Amino acid sequence: MTDFLLKTRDGPVAVWTLNRPEARNAFSKPEDMFEIEDACEEVRADPSIHVVVITGAGASFCAGGDIKAMQNRTGIFEGSPYRLRNRYRDGIQRIPMALYELETPVIAAVNGHAIGAGLDFACMADIRIASTTAIFAESFVKLGIVPGDGGAWLLPRIVGMPRASHMALTGDALNAQTALDWTLVTQLTAPEDLMTTAMALAHRVASSPGHALRLTKRLLREGQHMRLGPLLELSAAYQALAHHTNDHAEAVNAMIEKRPPNYTDS
Repeated sequence: MTDFLLKTRDGPVAVWTLNRPEARNAFSKPEDMFEIEDACEEVRADPSIHVVVITGAGASFCAGGDIKAMQNRTGIFEGSPYRLRNRYRDGIQRIPMALYELETPVIAAVNGHAIGAGLDFACMADIRIASTTAIFAESFVKLGIVPGDGGAWLLPRIVGMPRASHMALTGDALNAQTALDWTLVTQLTAPEDLMTTAMALAHRVASSPGHALRLTKRLLREGQHMRLGPLLELSAAYQALAHHTNDHAEAVNAMIEKRPPNYTDS
């Protein structure tokens, strides 16, 4: 493993920091992808983690692919077209699959540039908040390539097809205010307040029972491609499970007794 992903913990909130600030936190090595995938598996296996917050070290969130590695055809950009196709499938494309299947809510705290694969990485989160200095770009066409890591699927579901088309076909950058106006992010903060705001939001989310958060996220995910009838069936099944948890009983009792709940993730 490398030290690309720093992981810390604040109670029920896990914090992941992309930690290659000298390269604007760009993806450059296969190990980068595996670290994120492994981190998702660690969270999946730990029900005491209710929320994940992702941010970047330094002035950037994530600059996407390493341009110098592209130029030199090294690292994740090395090899023949056949090998490169498999590098995408077995490398960076494992990240959207891992994050999409992760039932724990994910918040992206976008502290600076979120460019190309970096923007798509932010789009893999459930909630995005940003610093007023953040910059966003679906910039693949400016390098003569295409969104290779799920952006063509993720971005239209967040901002709508017309705006996603505008971003992907021009490659133009958006400032933070436009990102807010286009619903790419839900909140802007001063740069120095970003992590405080993100952690406050994370703890607000994490204050609910973990099982309810995970099942709700799964329903939201499945609802993107299911008809109403099957989704209602899945909702009924999940609701039946939720009704028989200790934390549901504790939530009801605490509300009736007008006291703070004490959840046990059971």
